[in-house]
Amino acid sequence: MRTIAFRQALREAMQEEMRADKSVFLMGEEVAQYNGAYKVSQGMLEEFGPDRVIDTPIAELGFAAIGVGAAMNGTRPIVEFMTWNFAVLALDQILNHAAKMLSMSGGQFSCPIVFRGPNGSAGQLAAQHSQAFESMYAHMPGLKVISVSNPYDAKGLLKSAIRDNNPVVFMESEVMYGEEGEVPEEEYLIPIGKADVKRQGSDVTIVSYNKAMKTALTAAEELQGEGISAEVIDLRTIRPLDWATIIESVKKTNRLVIVEEQWPFGGVAAELSYRIQKDAFDYLDAPVTRITSADTNLHYAPNLVKGALPAVDTVVRRVKDVMYARK
Repeated sequence: MRTIAFRQALREAMQEEMRADKSVFLMGEEVAQYNGAYKVSQGMLEEFGPDRVIDTPIAELGFAAIGVGAAMNGTRPIVEFMTWNFAVLALDQILNHAAKMLSMSGGQFSCPIVFRGPNGSAGQLAAQHSQAFESMYAHMPGLKVISVSNPYDAKGLLKSAIRDNNPVVFMESEVMYGEEGEVPEEEYLIPIGKADVKRQGSDVTIVSYNKAMKTALTAAEELQGEGISAEVIDLRTIRPLDWATIIESVKKTNRLVIVEEQWPFGGVAAELSYRIQKDAFDYLDAPVTRITSADTNLHYAPNLVKGALPAVDTVVRRVKDVMYARK
């Protein structure tokens, strides 16, 4: 397979779907004339024109509402937010309209729309630009939530999201847009709701998603050098969540460590912890452990950024704790 950048994988997904279906279009801040704030949409204005690649004002609530209305009337909008931190301004449209439209209309109106953009910390961007929102959107019935960690998954899942008849929240990361990975030239889809075992192991299960996957995989390599075999699962889809893959892994390894960039209270790791103790309690040889960001707003100082986010050495240490815990 060829090796391409994360941003190119996303671009190809949108281009392929827009070529195949004229009802698909892209709208958002700087997606057209500027080729995208992160150059994800580079060249798309030239190919598809201003009717299908649309620059919007800096008004997230307004253009999200236009997208929702367009989706209700037979099109498939892709709405790009420059960052999910700005999308909180559009929460009324995402929560009260897109997520609820199918049920409130008695099945008369679906809302096939994708809301996408970067999520989480990207270094020294301070508190208002460094938040991870997966659990907030996954909390809402009616939304599907995807959070990707590599170019292959990004392309396959974005194509599936665009074709889905439900509203999909698609989360990326600013710091991953330039990262490269293998992606087939031929068309492929990845089903929504299916986790991926990125690394086989026998001693402990590590679950993660988005850019925290790099932390999890690096920790697994270090642990292998110390004789601990870690199985690493990338959730990829937060809602619907692939419980079967996680539970089967825990039945094999008898231990679970969850790594995520979100805050601890009410996070994805909290939900996972509950479900595992409910459905796989008898298989656990140690308490479920979670590693999250610090329960505080992220500051600007680089030492505070580093100290607040999940780190490889923290994952290694916590895995050792569960390995040597008494039954």
